[in-house]
Amino acid sequence: MKSRPLGTSGLKVSRMALGTMSWGTVTDAEEAANQLVAFVDAGGTLVDSADIYADGEGERILGSLLADLVPRDDIVLATKAVARRTDGPFGGGASRGALLAALDGSLRRLGVDHIDLWQLHAWDSAVPLEETLSAVEFAIDTGKVRYAGVSNYCGWQLATAAASLRQQRIVSTQMEYSLLERGVEREVVPAAAHHGIGLLAWAPLGRGVLTGKYRTGTPADSRGASSTYAGYVEQHRTERASRIVEAVATAADGLGTSPLAVALAWVRDRPGVIAPVVGARDTGQLAGSLAAEELTLPAAIRSALDDVSALEFGYPERWPR
Repeated sequence: MKSRPLGTSGLKVSRMALGTMSWGTVTDAEEAANQLVAFVDAGGTLVDSADIYADGEGERILGSLLADLVPRDDIVLATKAVARRTDGPFGGGASRGALLAALDGSLRRLGVDHIDLWQLHAWDSAVPLEETLSAVEFAIDTGKVRYAGVSNYCGWQLATAAASLRQQRIVSTQMEYSLLERGVEREVVPAAAHHGIGLLAWAPLGRGVLTGKYRTGTPADSRGASSTYAGYVEQHRTERASRIVEAVATAADGLGTSPLAVALAWVRDRPGVIAPVVGARDTGQLAGSLAAEELTLPAAIRSALDDVSALEFGYPERWPR
């Protein structure tokens, strides 16, 4: 698997990341181990987690695998903080106390002495940004964190945070981005480019919809059929999405590949994107994503997919006109 620099930093990561949101829920520890081995064997390095995935169980599983299965130095370890974990005063949010408590918890569950990429999972309007960023700087200065990123920040939030860090810098922003969700192109992508920040694309398969599995119904073993993820998937089951999915399927037929590979290759090679973050229920699903590494979309197909999924831009994104 090829690697790319994360923004303008010196950190290089694989151009596909392994997401672990399902670890500890629909993916048990044994299957997680199989996924991690398959990913690393394919040349993958960036593994992404969060302190709230399965109430911390996702990090605990990943930590156990780093201790027994895959050498710690073989991966770029990423996790997140900010989301509420408990009801206590330091149980969530972006205050200095809550963030540093979350960081200590992640280090303990992962069984490591540092995190390569620590990401603020969401903007917290209740906390002064200076306080939030002071925790990030402290975490880096003390060696507990190597690089800092954010997630789910809109354009002005990303630009403000990037311009406010004093000695350190934000190297990544993790956002939902796919053929079905291109809203980041309005403000986030330009802000990231201006500040030299790399984009990590979560839900690059449109929450599974772009695989085509929902074209004729809801498979019983799919996320769309589960009580945990049905609402998560339903957001992208629209008439517009159906038109895009059909275009992806047509492109896949013409190229002799899968809709999954087409959708992943499209987002992987969008301007500013460093890596799509791919989650999988099992190793078979992950294998389909890993196969997309070999695919580069022809210009004509890329243009057709751009057109069928295009955003409407207006004022002020396209000013002057």
